[in-house]
Amino acid sequence: MADTQTVDTGPGETEKQPKSVRVVLLALMITMMLAMLDNMIVGTAMPTIVGELGGLEHLSWVVTAYTLATASSTPLWGKLGDMYGRKGAFMTSIVIFLAGSALSGMAQDMGQLIGFRAIQGLGAGGLMVGVMAIIGDLIPPRERGKYQGMMAGVMALAMIGGPLVGGTITDNWGWRWSFYINLPLGVIALAAISAVLHLPKKRSQARIDYLGAGLLTVGITSIVLVTTWGGSQYAWSSARIMELIGLGVASLVGFVFWQTKAAEPVVPLHIFRSRNFTLMAIIGFITGFVMFGATLFLPLYQQSVQGASATNSGLLLLPMLGAMLVTSMVAGRVTTNTGKYKVFPVVGSVLMGVGLYLLSTMDTDTTRVMSGVYMAVVGLGMGCLMQITMLVAQNSVQMKDMGVASSTSTLSRTLGSSFGVAIMGALFNNRVQDVMTERAGALGSKVTEQSATLNAASLAKLPAVAREAYQHAVSAGIHSAFLLGAVVAVVAMVAAVFVKEVPLKGAGPDAPKPGEDAESAAPVSVVEAV
Repeated sequence: MADTQTVDTGPGETEKQPKSVRVVLLALMITMMLAMLDNMIVGTAMPTIVGELGGLEHLSWVVTAYTLATASSTPLWGKLGDMYGRKGAFMTSIVIFLAGSALSGMAQDMGQLIGFRAIQGLGAGGLMVGVMAIIGDLIPPRERGKYQGMMAGVMALAMIGGPLVGGTITDNWGWRWSFYINLPLGVIALAAISAVLHLPKKRSQARIDYLGAGLLTVGITSIVLVTTWGGSQYAWSSARIMELIGLGVASLVGFVFWQTKAAEPVVPLHIFRSRNFTLMAIIGFITGFVMFGATLFLPLYQQSVQGASATNSGLLLLPMLGAMLVTSMVAGRVTTNTGKYKVFPVVGSVLMGVGLYLLSTMDTDTTRVMSGVYMAVVGLGMGCLMQITMLVAQNSVQMKDMGVASSTSTLSRTLGSSFGVAIMGALFNNRVQDVMTERAGALGSKVTEQSATLNAASLAKLPAVAREAYQHAVSAGIHSAFLLGAVVAVVAMVAAVFVKEVPLKGAGPDAPKPGEDAESAAPVSVVEAV
């Protein structure tokens, strides 16, 4: 038996927790960092990659292929973990991710890079799910908030440091190391998990629901392509977008129908009978909608309107991400100490909505200090929501459904981010083009006919009239995008009000017995698991 430390799980309760759990948690944090850092680092390296490999017309597919593979494989990884064991599924996803990383680093043309990024995305689909599900297996719900708050902190650090790390690696080692850097970190995580993590063995006799997985993959792929291509590659009313919408709707309707018939469904629909689980899926979707929209448009505003440097674009988001990090840690600690959590979705959704409204008021005269305060308000709100949504979702299902609960929560946030970037982006682009035409006439229309976003070099080359018009246009676009975000946040506020505060259990004598209320199902004993 490993050395243990005493952990307080509530009044009158203590729990012996092995020190080896710390090793597992460190490995999980490294894996979380891999999943979050990858796109941030690669995004910074993309200009250099295109310069060497060519294929500028296929640039968007380097990101889209990864996103599609990640989103479509996420539910399947969760189900595989539930059926055949969390450890094996998680380690397999890490190996696939590392293989995709190594192959991407060796790519000789854009076609190869896109294909290898898809392989990498397949592995990435299991990383986030595996981390959250293993925490759900190891840590009692009462303690889980603290550790999931730490994971939210890792996510915030990755979003802040990713562009800086990516720029440093690309400038000093070359773009291929943007992928190779994953290999030593992944090997460390694999070794730690293999040596220290010992979860109960599972072997399901049921077959994988291939039809359900296929229908869900087609549906998710269609949705992501609609949100990626709509308004950019194709007009929203084009035949291609309409075909994708029709295919997506038909596939998802078929998927829902089949899940009621399948012997071992990919996403058991009974998990949505829990009011809390359904509400957390809605709040998670809206959090993803807001967060990725904010990280896309805020640096653009600060660079175009406030004249900030693009080199340190990650640092521009520091007020929002720093507030999110601190609040996540505080929320996790308070939840651990009190066992109560409803206050965080309620307060978080209100702060997020207020912050988004404040961001929508920014114009060409807004100072960096004031915009930083507005961003901090949004960050405080998202910090209250990021991991509490996962915690409550996991606390709302039985242990046998921990994997699909984690994957469904992750998927809802992923789809929310796709919709957020697409819809807020469409509003932003249309508003920018309208204002440019109003303020600079034919010149303004010509400047933005290819893209509503200009880099610093292009902006500097514009005539003074067009540059000033563009700054006003970006401010107007920001207003429309964030006002929409504030309206969407109202839905999260309403959902949070209806959350039922079900006590979080520790792993002690009060842990519920098999068959008791799923809302308070207890995890595997930590001492037995590690």
